[in-house]
Amino acid sequence: MSEGTMQRAAQREDRAPRTPRAKRPRRALVCAIAVPVMLLAAACSSSDSGSGGDAGKTTAGDVKGSASTSASPSPTVQAAVYGKLPQACKVLSAKTLGELVPKGSKSGKESASSDVSTRAGCAWNSLDNNGVKGSQFRWLHVSLLRFESDATRGSGEKQAQEFYQRQVQDAQHAEDARNVKSEPAGGTGDEATLVRYDLKKKEGDFKQQTVVARVENVVVTLDYNGAGLAGDKTPDADGLAKAAQKAAKEAVTAVAAANGASGGTAPSTSSPSSSSSPSPSKSASKG
Repeated sequence: MSEGTMQRAAQREDRAPRTPRAKRPRRALVCAIAVPVMLLAAACSSSDSGSGGDAGKTTAGDVKGSASTSASPSPTVQAAVYGKLPQACKVLSAKTLGELVPKGSKSGKESASSDVSTRAGCAWNSLDNNGVKGSQFRWLHVSLLRFESDATRGSGEKQAQEFYQRQVQDAQHAEDARNVKSEPAGGTGDEATLVRYDLKKKEGDFKQQTVVARVENVVVTLDYNGAGLAGDKTPDADGLAKAAQKAAKEAVTAVAAANGASGGTAPSTSSPSSSSSPSPSKSASKG
């Protein structure tokens, strides 16, 4: 049986306008010859000073407005809480792996990644082969995706929230999924959802459990399924769901611990920052 068959759920960026100088109005020199010289001088002087004052005010106001507009500050975003990811194949303890993938805890295979500080994943599988009496198969995959804050995309937490929603929706609409059920997975990060469904394959009936969790600017997606092969009984879906949620909590705690937090508590931050670090693309696949 190929590993790809088991990985159903894991396939899922002026210059300020120059103010024209007001034309200085021509002096009002159309004064009557019969008017006394003193009156003529006073009238002309009054006309000049009034017009000149208005032109000066208009030009100064326009320049001031242009300068104010060009001096607008550049936008900033909240700094991302987590700056790195744990090693994906070590987010789960040997005990937990022994429970979820019996005899396969050492089979961890790290996912390819161009930058393990933003994207990482690991998969395990096991086959308890009982020969003619049938076999029990288990497959487990954990993916981690971290988002950096960016002035154009928004904060790392906002991006993670959006990706979290998409991951949940992808799991709920998995191809060939039957009897799909969703429920909150309390106590796991800032928000988490468990999606359960059945998959019927030629090898047997698979019980799929997907837990999508977000902790600050990191999204953890854990896929776990099992099947009874060669005539063996189908595993209990409730038992698989309980095990998947336990493992997801452990993975979320590992993210916080990798960033210096204890007990899975995320460090707080309030300083705004504009980061130029690249963010995972919206089309990034899990792990």
